[in-house]
Parts: sequence; structure tokens; C-alpha cells
Amino acid sequence: MFADSARVFIKSGNGGNGHVSFRRELYVPNGGPDGGDGGRGGDIIFVVDEGMNTLTNFRHVRKYVAKNGQEGGKRRCHGADADDLIVKVPPGTVIKDDASGKVIADMSGDNKREVILKGGRGGLGNMHFATSTMQVPKYAQPGKPGVELWVRLELKVIADVGLVGFPNVGKSTLLSHVSNARPKIANYHFTTLQPELGVVDMGGGNSFVIADIPGLIEGASMGVGLGHAFLRHIERTKVFIHVVDAASVEGRDPIEDIRTINKELEAYDPELLKRPQIIAANKIDAIWTDEETEDPLERLRREFEPEGIEVFPISAVTGKGLKELLSRVYALLQTVDQAPVIFEKEFNVEYPDDVSLPFTVTKESDTVYAVEGPRIEKMLGYTNLDSEKGFAFFQKFLKETGILTQLEKLGIQDGDTVRVYDLEFEYYK
Repeated sequence: MFADSARVFIKSGNGGNGHVSFRRELYVPNGGPDGGDGGRGGDIIFVVDEGMNTLTNFRHVRKYVAKNGQEGGKRRCHGADADDLIVKVPPGTVIKDDASGKVIADMSGDNKREVILKGGRGGLGNMHFATSTMQVPKYAQPGKPGVELWVRLELKVIADVGLVGFPNVGKSTLLSHVSNARPKIANYHFTTLQPELGVVDMGGGNSFVIADIPGLIEGASMGVGLGHAFLRHIERTKVFIHVVDAASVEGRDPIEDIRTINKELEAYDPELLKRPQIIAANKIDAIWTDEETEDPLERLRREFEPEGIEVFPISAVTGKGLKELLSRVYALLQTVDQAPVIFEKEFNVEYPDDVSLPFTVTKESDTVYAVEGPRIEKMLGYTNLDSEKGFAFFQKFLKETGILTQLEKLGIQDGDTVRVYDLEFEYYK
């Protein structure tokens, strides 16, 4: 089964939580905090596997989740970092954000390895939060969460030259004759259901990659049949060869076929028609004419050569005319930009705020509750509690951070005292 598109779920690992602990040693009655940091969560990394040529594997496994980092330990022990999750894809795979369709990465050219999602950073242990006023911090930083994303994988084959044409015009036969490709060939419609690539050796160390792009029929640009699935494979192609049945063995009009395919190419992406085209008028060994029948080769030349599209009569079966065709194709390739067609990055993954400061809510006595931690200190640093507006912000902060919920779980009652460092407030619901 050939597959050139897949939708998969990916998630990077969570960072491990920082640890809360204190030194407990003989002759050290007041040991300081020694809680270690949490480990980093695993990344999601896509890597090109040259041995793959389809996305079939992603039809069976659609979920890729990296492991979480380990929690920090006592005695300043750092939690272990999680292993990264490696996802192998064939060369030419474009990774897109499924929701927006924007490109995250193009696994082509020199881009063989790409970190798509970074794992969450480990949280800091309580050893980092000791200050002159807070020598026994009872809190640690939680690990940063990983990121999850639905992505669309699209395989766009990497070829210099693309063979386009209606089914059964001889594209597969031509490809097998001029390259090292060995496609399955049979005399019925829609034989080729996946792109076939081959390398054409021009001698002297010169070569180019040629691909048989199947499935182009009228309505392909609108998704008819397998249109969209195959049209995406021509996006990297630099030169098009229109393969037509010049003998009209099955009653097809080669001029109409070329016009139809160019119409579909333009509808899919107008930029495609700016690329060089050549017509390979195939099956010339089967052409039959009389005094009343116009030579189909002359019809093709009269129609397309004024547009700068050359016509080369060939027989893919006998090999006649192939040398001239390939020489001209190679010459055309030298006139176009040699850089591979790479799709630019359009989508940046958004990560949660890097600073996830901790806080603690504790019950000190039957009627006194304490709220402390770096997050509280940071809030007090930019809030004027003496003003009505500032105190309203403080109340909103307690609610949105979940502090009020934690106080209620600990059993706080109306009139009880909430201590926030040197500040004390009476609680009323």
C-alpha cells in the first residue's frame, strides 16, 4: 500500500518536578534545602530515513508520545532526562500543522534531522529558593509541561523531471527504458498508483532524477480521483515532459490531453506553468496516415512550438528518439535554478511560559494559613495592596491561581487568618 499523506498526534515529554528535601546529617541539626532539579522531558525529533519511500507506517501508528523527565531527588540529585523520541520519515516529507496547514519543516535537501517539539524543562528543586528571609523553602518548581500537536505529513517526491500524461500513454515504459527504475507495466488504465523514480545516466558522471507522476486526469486539481494525492508530487519538479499517445491508439486527442493537464496544473498552482515543458510524442511506430489524414506530429508542432514547447517523436518500446529527448531535457535542466525546491517554514510551535514559579499553601494552626513561594513574592513585588485596585487584583490572583481552592480544601473558615509573609488578612467567602 502506497501512502503519501498521514495525520498523526505528537507530544513531547513533561519535565520532571523539582524535589523538596532538607539535609539530615549527624551534627547538622539545621541542614539546608537539598532538593534536586527535575529531568528534561523527551523531544520529538523527525529524521530522514533514505530507505523509506512511503508514509505507510503512519497508517498503523498515529500517536507518538515522548517520555517524561524524572523527578529530582534528595541530596541535590538531578532527575534523569528522558530519551528523545525519533520518528523516521522518507526524504521529501513535509510536516505541517494540521489545523492551519502551515509548514513546520521540510525534510529535504540538507535537512535530515529536525526537532519538531521540545520536551519540557525540569523544575528547580527547593535548594534554589533559599534566601536570607526564607531559609527553609518548602516548595519546588514543577516541571514544564510538554507540547502536543496534530501534524499532517505529506510526501512530495524529489525529482528533477516529471512525466505527466493520461493513463496508458506509455509513461511507465518510457521510465523503465531511460532509467534504472523498474515500474510494473500493464496495458490497462491506472496501472501506476504511486510515483516511480529513476536516475537517468547521461554519461561523464552527469545524471538527473526522473519521476512518473500518475493519476493526472481532468478534475484532478479539484480532488477528483486521486488528484490531490498525486499533484503534490510535482511541486518540486523543475521540468515537465508531457507524454502523449501520438498514434491515438485508444482514440485520445494528444492536443486535448496536453491542454487538459496544463489546465489542472494551473488550477493547482499557477507557478507550475512557468516551468519548462517538452512533449514526448510516443507510439510513433503505431502512427498510420493517408492522404486525407493529417500527420499528428505536425499538428502537435503547429499547436505548441509557437509557445516554446518542443515536440520530440519517440517510441518508448523500441527506444527510437529517446537519446534526442533526454539530451534536450538535460540541456533545459542546466538553464533552471539548480537549488532543490524547499518549502519554507511557516509555523512556529508555541511553548508555555518558561517561568512556572511554585507556591505553597499550608495550615499552620487551627485558624492560621500561610501562602508562600516565589510566585507569591513576584506578585507582591508589582502589586500595591494599600490601594483598592491593587487589593482587588490580589483577590483575583488568589482565585485564578487556585490558592483559594487549596485554602478551602484545608478547611479554612470565615474569620480565619491568611498570612502572606509579613502581611495578614482575615478570610471571608
